[in-house]
Amino acid sequence: MKVALTRKAHFNAAHRLYNKHWDEATNRKVFGPCSNANFHGHNYELEVTIIGSVDEDTGFVFDMGQLKQIIKEEVEDRFDHKNLNLDTPYFKEKNPTTENLAILIHELIIGRIPADKEVKIRLYETPRIFVDFPS
Repeated sequence: MKVALTRKAHFNAAHRLYNKHWDEATNRKVFGPCSNANFHGHNYELEVTIIGSVDEDTGFVFDMGQLKQIIKEEVEDRFDHKNLNLDTPYFKEKNPTTENLAILIHELIIGRIPADKEVKIRLYETPRIFVDFPS
């Protein structure tokens, strides 16, 4: 029997949605105010879900203290109060959309979780816009 265990976290980060192969008018048309040359910020809300069997000895799917530390090291320390375009090498050549950020967070966290567990990311850009990865 599998159980899904979720931990919430948050971080604040700035970004600019922009395609360097397009002119300013095209970027503005596609990305709207999100292509502002001076960037803009979000208060991201993150949910990390670990899915797996409950351990017979501990009663845990995964240790919450350990998950809290992984999220701090891999997400909060890396992205909180940062400019995703300027401070994150991953986004030097990739547009820092919420979709791409959720995929990156998944890649960072999954490497620290045992292979017999599934990891799902839900990342809120705003209270009304969020991404699930994998879907």
